[in-house]
Amino acid sequence: MQTAKDRLIVALDVDSREEALAIVQAVGKNCGTFKIGMQLHNSVGFAITEEIIALGYPVFLDLKFHDIPNTVAKASAVVTGKSVSMFTLHASGGKSMMARAAEEAKQKASTMNKDIPLVLAVTILTSMNQKTLNEEVGMDGSVEHNVLRLAKVAEEAGVGGVVASPQEISLIRQACSENFKIVTPGVRPLWADANDQARTMTPEEAMTAGADYLVVGRPITASANPAESAQKIIEEMEKGLQQRQLR
Repeated sequence: MQTAKDRLIVALDVDSREEALAIVQAVGKNCGTFKIGMQLHNSVGFAITEEIIALGYPVFLDLKFHDIPNTVAKASAVVTGKSVSMFTLHASGGKSMMARAAEEAKQKASTMNKDIPLVLAVTILTSMNQKTLNEEVGMDGSVEHNVLRLAKVAEEAGVGGVVASPQEISLIRQACSENFKIVTPGVRPLWADANDQARTMTPEEAMTAGADYLVVGRPITASANPAESAQKIIEEMEKGLQQRQLR
């Protein structure tokens, strides 16, 4: 059974190899996975992913693929070949795109005798509110409605889970299967600034609601003591897991 620590993903939202490795060293084993997004990947390339994996840490590669099915399928094979534990694509790319990506990842992992990565669909970005979704993006309906709709399509496509804000955890947990994973950014402990996340929740609340993994960046990486901050969040997550087991 996964512990709270296993479920904590630390986001390496920095520009350089040196900054990323400094965070990895500072946090150490006080998390389960390190997340590499577009900022770091576009600055350093796959080298930092390979280096962190070589140090013995799982990597969540968050590049949010969104293209025609064939292109995303090929990209999925590439990242699977790099031994990442998780990677993302946009659910709005459609069922065919997601299905091709999931199948290609599975085939590549089998060919190379690697573990199959957890393919995650991004539903609605946590920075989006109702006004942005409707008036700027042009999607009808509530944020919750669209998150749930995209999550269902993602599960039907065969991906392993979704990335969704804390506010939608309970809805997804009720609508999708127990094995469908929910990875939740937009998590902020009470002692941290919400920054640019619009739909937030504390680590304890998110775990109680049914999240499988939490992604935390600045409350850990920008703190004076990243390892201590990570441990505080793990303790909050443990409380949430205990509450969930009591329900």
